[in-house]
Amino acid sequence: MKIVVARMSGFCMGVRRAVEMILDAPETHPGPICTFGPLIHNPQVLELLASRGVRTLEAIPDRGEGTVLIRAHGVPPETKRRLRESGLRVIDATCPRVVRVQSIIRRHARKHHAVIILGDPEHPEVVGLLGHAGERGVVVSSLAELERLPPFPEAILVAQTTQNTALFQEAVAWVARRHPHYKVYRTICDSTERRQEEVMRLAAEVDALIVVGGKSSGNTRRLFEIARETGKPAFHIEDERELGEIDAGLLARCRAIGITAGASTPNWVIRKVILALENAVYRRKSPLHKALYALMRAALLTNGYISVGAAGLCHAASLLQGISRDTAAWVGVAYLYVQSMHILNHLTGSRADRFNEPERARFYERRKVPLTAAALACGAGGLCLALWQGTVPFVLLLAMSLLGLSYRIAIWPSRLSPRGLRRIQDIPGSKTVLIALAWGVVTALLPAIASGRAGEPAAAIAFVWIAALVFVRTAFFDLLDMQGDRLVGKETIPILLGERRTRRMLKAILAVLIAGLPSATAAAGLPAIGHLLALSPAAMLAVLLAWERGAVLPGVRLEFLVESHILLAGALALLWGWAAG
Repeated sequence: MKIVVARMSGFCMGVRRAVEMILDAPETHPGPICTFGPLIHNPQVLELLASRGVRTLEAIPDRGEGTVLIRAHGVPPETKRRLRESGLRVIDATCPRVVRVQSIIRRHARKHHAVIILGDPEHPEVVGLLGHAGERGVVVSSLAELERLPPFPEAILVAQTTQNTALFQEAVAWVARRHPHYKVYRTICDSTERRQEEVMRLAAEVDALIVVGGKSSGNTRRLFEIARETGKPAFHIEDERELGEIDAGLLARCRAIGITAGASTPNWVIRKVILALENAVYRRKSPLHKALYALMRAALLTNGYISVGAAGLCHAASLLQGISRDTAAWVGVAYLYVQSMHILNHLTGSRADRFNEPERARFYERRKVPLTAAALACGAGGLCLALWQGTVPFVLLLAMSLLGLSYRIAIWPSRLSPRGLRRIQDIPGSKTVLIALAWGVVTALLPAIASGRAGEPAAAIAFVWIAALVFVRTAFFDLLDMQGDRLVGKETIPILLGERRTRRMLKAILAVLIAGLPSATAAAGLPAIGHLLALSPAAMLAVLLAWERGAVLPGVRLEFLVESHILLAGALALLWGWAAG
């Protein structure tokens, strides 16, 4: 079974903007922070915001305190005025596209035109639009209701920004026939139109459609209606747990399943659905396929795969530097250090993992004790191997281990901490940079120090190559986790730079590595394996481009492919050593 995900799925611009504004509010506005009505129609996001102290205000208080955010749907002008009069500081996060409709309505209402709004009369956006129309506004939700309206001397027709495009076209055609003097404004959001068009195109490619999003989300319900109208089996679910309610036999008969999601559905919810379907696909395959998939998942969950990759990188760096003595010991140190730090990172970072990688979060929650013991044992084993090779490498590895252990611990008193930076993890972007530097030290510099070659150009080249490769790998996973990280308060490189800039930066780094390593190899007179190792960043670039095109979906397969470009360097080093020896 093939899984096809609509490119236009997940948070729209207006929702993303509102979420970012409420997350930034505590830094710039007086507390407590609240939203007027639910920020978005998604229970998972609302639950997380509540855990961060952001409450939902359902009614205007007589005396308010703190800051209230008006959500993307907007509110009537009277509501905004009363919120301010109550003493609350108001942040207006109304979607710019909704603001445009409000402006159109106000302008024509002042000219005494009737304002016809095609939309759901109970929807918050429509309630807000009606407030801008005053007594001249009327809401219709169907063509029949539109036909029953009395004729107006002057009138305009607008639509709720998330309205069904086909219904609006019918309304426009009716107005053109019956009341050609009415002014029509096409106010359906272009994002909404593209989502609805994409659902119809997707239906032609797949055997069934799954629409993911809150049951109370108007735009998600309309996507579901359009999906059903295509004639293909369609299902509306809030999260992956509701997949169990779908007829398993029907899914088993599908050769391709399409997934789309409403404008208020976070990426991590979509990823959970993809992962659950991916798991279901492999459960129905041959015993060999199921065994290989289970092995792949286990290798990723336990960090065994990436730790082997670290060991392979260390071997490749040693060959690149011409180091032949005690390489097995340093390969062991790299494996044990990465295994230890990654286990500890997931044990202490489960809050974000609950959204970004729920399967991994459950795995670590259920096995805290044995995994903690394994992490400590690996850390101790790596230190013992390093001590065997020399005092300086041991001290350096110990310092790095202590730095990793203290990453989430408050080090500085709050009164001495600028901008609340009490822990290393509070430094924006620190995780990605420190992971890359740590890998570079463990896999390239420690062997160079022990062999007395730390001052040679080869050591610097190997260090930069590995650090850059691991930086790209870590930042790519941060790209996938942007929404979950943002909601739990993490400030990763993609959050600081934005998605587009980060993607451009990663591709630029990979391009430099592909061309730069062979050039540096030739210029510094390094072993010719440097030319071959350029295949590793080339493989990562291919995965990144495939992900951008939607050819590889977020899930086990994508994670395995990303980690494989690290492992590829070690495999190339083994082949080189075998051919040379």
